[in-house]
Amino acid sequence: MTSPSASESESPQTEAIERDIDRIRTEQAAIQTRVRDLLQREDPANGVVFHDEIFRLQQDKLRMDTEIQFLQVKLRRLTSTW
Repeated sequence: MTSPSASESESPQTEAIERDIDRIRTEQAAIQTRVRDLLQREDPANGVVFHDEIFRLQQDKLRMDTEIQFLQVKLRRLTSTW
C-alpha cells in the first residue's frame, strides 16, 4: 500500500502523464485529418500523389500509438497499489 505522502507526489506525475496522453491524441487526430485530406486530393491519373507524406504521417501516428502505450503503462504503475 502506498503512503499518503507517496500518493501526493504521484498526483502531479499522473496529471502530467494524462496531459501528455491527451496532447498526443490531439496530434493523432490532426494527423488523421491531414491523411484523409491528402487521400481525397490525390489524383493518380494526373500525377497528383502524396504517398510519401501519407506514409510519413502514418508512421508518426504509429509512433504516437506506441508513446501512448508506454505512458499508459507508466500511469498504471504509478496508480497501482501493492
